[in-house]
Amino acid sequence: MEKIVRPMSGFLMLLVAILLLIVGVYLLTTNRQETSAGSSIVTVIIFAAAVFILKGLLVVNPNHSRVLVFFGKYVGTVKKNGLLWVNPLYTKQKISLRSQNLNGAKLKVNDKMGNPIEIAAVCVWQVSDTYKASFDVVNYDQYVVIQSEAAVRHLAVSYAYDNLDDSDSSGLTLRAGGDKVNQMLENELNERLAPAGILIKEARISHLAYAPEIAGAMLQRQQATAIVAARSKIVEGAVGMVEMALEMLSHKQIVELDEERKAAMVSNLMVVLCGDKATVPVVNAGTLY
Repeated sequence: MEKIVRPMSGFLMLLVAILLLIVGVYLLTTNRQETSAGSSIVTVIIFAAAVFILKGLLVVNPNHSRVLVFFGKYVGTVKKNGLLWVNPLYTKQKISLRSQNLNGAKLKVNDKMGNPIEIAAVCVWQVSDTYKASFDVVNYDQYVVIQSEAAVRHLAVSYAYDNLDDSDSSGLTLRAGGDKVNQMLENELNERLAPAGILIKEARISHLAYAPEIAGAMLQRQQATAIVAARSKIVEGAVGMVEMALEMLSHKQIVELDEERKAAMVSNLMVVLCGDKATVPVVNAGTLY
């Protein structure tokens, strides 16, 4: 598990190193006039101590961290910003805590109905546990990319692109799922990336379409569905208008029609109301019968 450490201020240790260097330079200048083995050893020790202190300085920028390791043992993670000082023998690994975008590639997969589709997703992620990102996986950036593709593929094969039968619209589909599909993708990504200490802040489907080889056929099906739906409304309205016309003719006693004449009138009105093109009227100048 991640452990947060709070190192010493780097400014204080920098001041100590500068003082040691000043003392070392002073002793080195003095030793040129008086050669002494003891003073030479002290000078070397002072310079070595100054270099040792300087090696322990590190700068942590905002939304960055340092993972500290001491001879193979995890010491902790530094998330405090500024100039800091840690044990110079620590190995320091830099990990960014900033949010990052992943624009996934277009994947060609088969949906639940077996139709080939193209799908892609975009997600926003960041490192939430530096220990897991450093030691539980190899190259957490690549891990995010691979697991994101796996999650998108699993989502695509779990649901149909669209309902082929318009009468059954209760099932969840990728095209009509909207926010619910995006939420399921986000939950699955968080579950898959949890072992790497990665948090998914947002995930959305960025591209969704039928594969080119069946796109034309599916477009024709959608057009046919729209035409059938429009025709259904037209026929429903035409029947209502014919019924209203017959009732008004009968109620106002404008003309008496037998069953045969009613059938002919209904046929003519349906042709006029449901036809794609404008009808050409034929004027009867003779008697009604």
